[in-house]
Amino acid sequence: MSQRYGIKEGDSAQPDVELRRAAVRSMANLCLSVPGQPYLDESYRSVCFQTFLSVLQSSKTSDVDDITFCMLLQNALKGIQSLLNGGKMKLMQTDQIGSLLAVLKKCMFHGLPGLSIEMPTALYPALLPQYDKRSPVKQEQSEPAAFKQTGSKGKQKKGEFAEEGREESGDAGHEPVLGADMLKCLGDVQNSPCSDPQTRASDVACVPAGKDPLSSHYTNWKRISSSESEYSDAEGGIQSKMRSYQANVRQGALACFLSAIKSIEKRVLYGYWSAFVPDAPGIGSPQSVSLMTIALKDPSPKTRACALQVLSAILEGSKQFLSVAEDANDHKRAFTPFSVTIASSIRELHRCLLLALVAESSSQTLTQIIKCLANLVSNAPYSRLKPGLLTRVWNQIKPYISHKDVNVRVSSLTLLGAIVSVQAPLPEVQLLLQQPSSSGLNSSGSATPHRFNSSEQWRKALPSEGEPPDNAAGCTSSEPCWLLRLCVSIIILPREDSCSDSDANFPAFSSVYEPCPLRLESLQNEQQILCVTLLLGLNHSENPLVKAAAARALGVYILFSCLRQDVMFVADTANAILNSLHDKSPNVRAKAAWSLGNLTDTLIINMETMGQSFQEEFSDLLLLKMLRSATEASKDRDKVKSNAVRALGNVLHFLQPCHIANPRFREAIEESLQALISTVQSEATMKVRWNACYALGNVFKNPALPLGEAPWTTQAYSALSSVVKSCKNFKVRIKSAMALSIPSKRECYGSTEQFCQIWSALVVALQKSEDTEDFLEFKYSASLRTQICQALLHLLSLAKSTDLPVLRETIAENGDAIGSHVLQYLKAGVEENEAGVHTDLCERERALKGAIEHLRGIEKQQEGKARVRVALYLEGVLANHAKATGLTEA
Repeated sequence: MSQRYGIKEGDSAQPDVELRRAAVRSMANLCLSVPGQPYLDESYRSVCFQTFLSVLQSSKTSDVDDITFCMLLQNALKGIQSLLNGGKMKLMQTDQIGSLLAVLKKCMFHGLPGLSIEMPTALYPALLPQYDKRSPVKQEQSEPAAFKQTGSKGKQKKGEFAEEGREESGDAGHEPVLGADMLKCLGDVQNSPCSDPQTRASDVACVPAGKDPLSSHYTNWKRISSSESEYSDAEGGIQSKMRSYQANVRQGALACFLSAIKSIEKRVLYGYWSAFVPDAPGIGSPQSVSLMTIALKDPSPKTRACALQVLSAILEGSKQFLSVAEDANDHKRAFTPFSVTIASSIRELHRCLLLALVAESSSQTLTQIIKCLANLVSNAPYSRLKPGLLTRVWNQIKPYISHKDVNVRVSSLTLLGAIVSVQAPLPEVQLLLQQPSSSGLNSSGSATPHRFNSSEQWRKALPSEGEPPDNAAGCTSSEPCWLLRLCVSIIILPREDSCSDSDANFPAFSSVYEPCPLRLESLQNEQQILCVTLLLGLNHSENPLVKAAAARALGVYILFSCLRQDVMFVADTANAILNSLHDKSPNVRAKAAWSLGNLTDTLIINMETMGQSFQEEFSDLLLLKMLRSATEASKDRDKVKSNAVRALGNVLHFLQPCHIANPRFREAIEESLQALISTVQSEATMKVRWNACYALGNVFKNPALPLGEAPWTTQAYSALSSVVKSCKNFKVRIKSAMALSIPSKRECYGSTEQFCQIWSALVVALQKSEDTEDFLEFKYSASLRTQICQALLHLLSLAKSTDLPVLRETIAENGDAIGSHVLQYLKAGVEENEAGVHTDLCERERALKGAIEHLRGIEKQQEGKARVRVALYLEGVLANHAKATGLTEA
């Protein structure tokens, strides 16, 4: 009833604006999710969404004051964000997406000084080429999938705006205007001639003479000075208050946009690329408004940071989309190709972000600019673009390595790492790495990049074979790369506190630096004990950041061979980690779960290398405690759960017959197995489900467990069979198929009915190994087929006579499909599967021949009882393989 009343009073036709605002606020609060409570019904969600949308689309009337209207907009934005986050709302319909993005863009600029924009009721996506159907350029295929730019330790939680505990008073008087520092930084470039129009358009700092650098592509808006800003108006007048509310609307719109990005498929989102990402303007035309307009013009540092976080979220994962960009060749056509348009947008992003970099003074916002640059560098196809972009980024970021704020320093190093990691490798990056530490810096410390306008010039700048590198970059052949020396200087502790990138601060390591005491193997036994004792003590700190760091450090220490074989240290570490696993801080629990996963890994290593001695010395009571704690942690949030299930699999693998027979363990074992099975079947993240499948595979390796007899066996096989057939993530399917192929004896698979269900599930999974809606999964389809074929051959090698009727029936119905996949599996040759295990051609043939020999023996006893013989069928597959490869059977 209250929802219906709120919807009625929140309607745009309601004349009483205060009542309308209160109603919208109430609706927004109703849309908040409460843990453990059911969310709003779908019908109410839809009505609320439309109500909030109509409020945002409405215009301010003359009888409504500015502050009330801002509060109305804030409440509507809060409501939509709650629907997207708490209600897990997915935006699928084009008109729904277009209407929402239109009002968000309108609110993003609400009250921005010097700007008033009119937006249509809906934005429409541009027609994009089928970028998702093509492969990236070959140079990018070799990039390690594990490298993710946003994975630094200092990263803020994804999808949330960084909280600024307070606006520093220093920021109030230092808005990022183009002051003396920026002009000084850019002066060397401005004094140089800009005769080449292409160079002028692409260079971040090169602007026409007499023009303000910021206004060269933007209208003549002025940043609000410190005396006018919302943070420095001491009188607290109505104008200051209004600016503050307007800034809150802009921040709310950007926060809502960030939530919307997670609710929209990337391939759909990129259709709206041009509405939010800047593009180089045509001659005589103004720059279109975009997220970079806010990053460059908004007087609020927090709003600028929000805009950069949104832009960073758009850029994350855009490698496939941006891979079409190309401007390395001159295009003389009557129209502008899409590849050139995207390349132009990439160049404009570089220009604007570097402009924002030198203009910014807020450390929090500066960190976001650098993170955004790192995301751009990680996804842009530089091999298809004219060189020079990376050099400008490289030279502009170097001064920030010594910034006073640690987050700025960390993000600067991350950005340099992204540049170095750019494929193919590029000659431009090679040249940058050969420069001495002072290269590219003038006497005042400002960046003055070398200009090369073609790949040929870059190649000429590099030293030829046999030529010393000092001819190319002015450095001696004996001088190590300055970036390498910088990284080493950060890893080891300096005796003197110096933080600069000048040559003077890189003398010989032996005279200035000493090894960091945390390099454990190099320490004497007494020092190792001191380090361990310190960490165990810090694990009880009341500061959650200290406690989380200590828990993670223990997880690293437990991997050292000099410590992991010490039963007392393993026990002390286990108790400390289990203590942190019950901490109220989610971050502490996540780090503790990761460390528990590492600790249980060492249990398996010690079991395999040290044998019975270690198992007998390890406390049964502590093992039971670990089992119960990991089971409880498997019900926690996904970041904890993913490592908790990994730990469960290891502990269940480690259990000995004496533990399994112990009544005290019986209930804990059953609960832990049910936790793993339910996690495999759950809607958790793919990482969690992957780890759960991996954990069940570890469970199957323990011969002491009653696999095939206990009731949980049927549930485990059923869960894995369901996943291998239908999970949308192919890596999870691969891991489930691998788990199904682990049991080494036929009795471990249980009854004939159960064995045949697993066989049928794998056959179905093999046939569906190319069925996916996500094109990114196709690259795993070959590994999936390999793993399924291995599992099928494994089952055939264990089958007994009662299993044959179902096997024959399946082959009679799907023989051609199975045969073609097995034949392809044999032809694949040397291949590293998803588990990292090399299987060569001979091993695969041996597995097939082993299955044939086993089935021949069984079927020989059933002469004349079956028209389809499995062994004969497999012999035909093997003969076809021999014929295709030119081999002859022995």
